[in-house]
Amino acid sequence: MSRQERAAQAEGAGTGRTARLALAGVAAAVVGLVIAMIAGGAATPRIIPGLPDQGALTRWGLPLAKLTMDAAGVLTVGVLLAAAVFLPSDKGMLGRSALVYAKAASWLALVWAGAAAATMVFSLSDALGLPVADVLGGNELTSYASQVSQGIALTLVVLFGVAIALFARGAITVGAAGGLLVLALATLLPPALTGHSSSSPNHDLATTGVAVHLMALALWVGGLAVLCAHALRRQSHLEVAAARFSSMAMWCFIAVGLSGLFSVLARLTSLSELFTSAYGLLLLAKTVAFAALGAIGWWHRKRTLPELAAGGPGVFVRFASCEVLVMAATVGLAVALSRTAPPPALLPADRAFELLGYPMPPEISLAGLASLWWLDLFSGTLIALLGGLYLAGIIRLARRGDSWSMGRTAAWFTGLLILVIATQSGVARYAKVLFSVHMAEHMTLSMLVPIFLVLGAPVTLALRALKPAARRGDRGPREWLTTILHSRFVSFVAHPAIATAIFVASTYALYFTPLFAAAMEEHLGHIAMTVHFLLSGSLFFWVIIGVDPAPHKLPHYARLMLLFVTMPFHAFFGIALMSMGTVLAAEWYDQLGRTWGTSAIADQQTGGAIAWGFGEIPTLIVLLALAFQWWQDDDRKARRADRRADAAAARTGGSGDAQLDAYNDYLAELNKRERAE
Repeated sequence: MSRQERAAQAEGAGTGRTARLALAGVAAAVVGLVIAMIAGGAATPRIIPGLPDQGALTRWGLPLAKLTMDAAGVLTVGVLLAAAVFLPSDKGMLGRSALVYAKAASWLALVWAGAAAATMVFSLSDALGLPVADVLGGNELTSYASQVSQGIALTLVVLFGVAIALFARGAITVGAAGGLLVLALATLLPPALTGHSSSSPNHDLATTGVAVHLMALALWVGGLAVLCAHALRRQSHLEVAAARFSSMAMWCFIAVGLSGLFSVLARLTSLSELFTSAYGLLLLAKTVAFAALGAIGWWHRKRTLPELAAGGPGVFVRFASCEVLVMAATVGLAVALSRTAPPPALLPADRAFELLGYPMPPEISLAGLASLWWLDLFSGTLIALLGGLYLAGIIRLARRGDSWSMGRTAAWFTGLLILVIATQSGVARYAKVLFSVHMAEHMTLSMLVPIFLVLGAPVTLALRALKPAARRGDRGPREWLTTILHSRFVSFVAHPAIATAIFVASTYALYFTPLFAAAMEEHLGHIAMTVHFLLSGSLFFWVIIGVDPAPHKLPHYARLMLLFVTMPFHAFFGIALMSMGTVLAAEWYDQLGRTWGTSAIADQQTGGAIAWGFGEIPTLIVLLALAFQWWQDDDRKARRADRRADAAAARTGGSGDAQLDAYNDYLAELNKRERAE
């Protein structure tokens, strides 16, 4: 038998083993779903005679369709993760195995979209209490898909799933696979964010928690499932893929555990509900499964990865297969948990509490701003990541004997400290109640925090701290960062004209259109505003005082002119706010029912005055930083010229300065003439 025949036979055997594992995973997920639904009571609900009943088809079809949708989504993430990250590439092009996974993503995304469409039909049947046949015959499905939040979320999954299926067919580069991976992770979020998390007492904490939980779990479960299939099919680069997955899995485990804890805190009002409610018992079962997965992962890192490196994939395949089965059962348990209502929370009859997630704060004061701290999970997680990664980079440089500027470190953590105050203190609480405090927070996030973050030079630190990829032509974190910096998108948005337009025009577009009112109504809107303020400010100040490498470099006088041209637009914006006679997002502020302080229009005028006068402090800081950078640049140029002159003098025997040498020659000639006379 030839080598090619043996390879084909081994690949066929591996495909059969992969199919058997997939069937076992499906069986484990379905069994976990059925057991959890029976234990939680969702399988046998109390049917009251005379009230509409959706029937057994919807009762079981909805969780099965949702299980299929979640499983297809997780596997789509897994195959794109393997193609873009786990498997080595060659100068940005996908390898043979990676191309296979990119094509598999196309089929899985189609299944994902189809399951989402089925879930939409069953969800409408469940919501209306009508059989599926009655739902399909009317216009209710169209209204549900376009007007109800759950229907809109599933419609987005269908559309994005079809888009991933189409684009994955032609993906041949690592960048294309990475972009589809990001889109797949984003597609996971809409259905989850319109479920129990949006109606929990602390919906801010629950929304962010479930988003982090879902994305980390998809990376973890999907990555391991595809890695196990890769091992069963005896494909190449298994050792590299397993090592990369192991590094990612540890962080996914931490993220899943912490986000799950925050989600529990957001949904349950007392510890006893864990043992006295069906929802709490299912949470405990999911926690046990999570602990088992952690133990298996620890065993992987300790025993199976060294054996795999030594050339023994058998132990790795066996343990990975067991872990995939436990994960499949956990996914089924999670689907059943989503069909089980959490314990009813005894909330105060307060509209402000329903909208904010906390009671209306007392009348604003310095003591209240300093004492009413509030955990914003998204901002807190972002701050922890930014601080932790920066410290990790400094430590890595120090371990290899390199140093890092204390000034840059101080600037970075000063920016993070201001970000903590703006998003975690009483400022964050009052920002949702008073427009004036919101405007102060906005100005801080877009015009003060980015200055210090940009001066911290995080990209330069990352480029120095990250190691190049072990395999030439492959893409590790350092290569991904370099590719992003040199991409057309970054080159476009980092152009001084575009960055300035985003920084200025987006403020007017947000507040003088319905966008602001829509963003205030939802927690995701608050997150979007925070991200936009930070990114737009960082982009603009990167152009003005950026230390990191940039696609476009302006001379210092042009940066100074750009700063002076831009700042007046914020003053005009403040004047426009003070001149308005109508309240922005009036419905939001009216629903809060604030009984203390000034009127909404007077508070809005105060916010305009803050926007008008806030720009002086950031402008002064930027001027000082720009003047220092200008002096440093001139000093470097002078020292460089001196070194060149010294080198030229050493070669020619002159001073190295052409003008000075010519003048010395002229004086010498005059001296000769005088002597001759």
